[in-house]
Amino acid sequence: MIVKLLVEGGNMTPGPAIAQQLGPMGINMGKVISDVNTATQEFKGITVPVHLDVDPKTKEFTIKVLSPPTSELLKKELGIEKASGERKKLNVGNLAIEQVIAISKTKHASMLSNTFPATLKSVIGTCMALGILIESKDPKEVLEEIEKGKYKTEIESQKTEVSPDKKKKLDNFFKGLLAEQEEAIKKEEEEAAAAEEAKKAEAGEVPEGEEGEEAPAEGEEGEEAPAEGAESSEKPGEEKPKEKSE
Repeated sequence: MIVKLLVEGGNMTPGPAIAQQLGPMGINMGKVISDVNTATQEFKGITVPVHLDVDPKTKEFTIKVLSPPTSELLKKELGIEKASGERKKLNVGNLAIEQVIAISKTKHASMLSNTFPATLKSVIGTCMALGILIESKDPKEVLEEIEKGKYKTEIESQKTEVSPDKKKKLDNFFKGLLAEQEEAIKKEEEEAAAAEEAKKAEAGEVPEGEEGEEAPAEGEEGEEAPAEGAESSEKPGEEKPKEKSE
């Protein structure tokens, strides 16, 4: 019987899902958790698919650790938690081609692609979707370069080591790009705030704290009209003087 699990590498914990599947078979849960954590230790911090092949009669089990999703491997390589929400505007990392080759080697056995270059191109496509640069370039440009024969030596030898000098250059490039991106975001936010204020002003709304004099309350405008039934200013019995006729 195959039991499929998704666990955090090296950090599987007891839970209702696994208990419901293994509990009725009388499998030792503590041993399962311990063995799975040992088997997934190299993927610490990322989600890993795990298959348990369980024999209900003997209570024995074997563990098969599948390759994590490409996106998880890329994020782990860069040390980031999230991908870019706006990949065309914001980049989240900068990888060397050797790092992409290393991840492609990890994924190749579990992918449908027949050749290693095909797997590599698939990983590069994921870089594109996540907002990750390769060799300080858009992944699309790197794919075009591969078609023209660039990186042929690295790909054929499946080189995975990055020289310290190259890594430093890639990191410095990305630091500069990150500063530019942050400045652009700040500028956009300021422009959006200014546009909002202009919109309020156009609609006749006065910004808070800048109101002019208060308008008179209802019933306080101009001179107060005499209330109904109020006496006239003329004394009782007095007649209005008649105009003399010529």
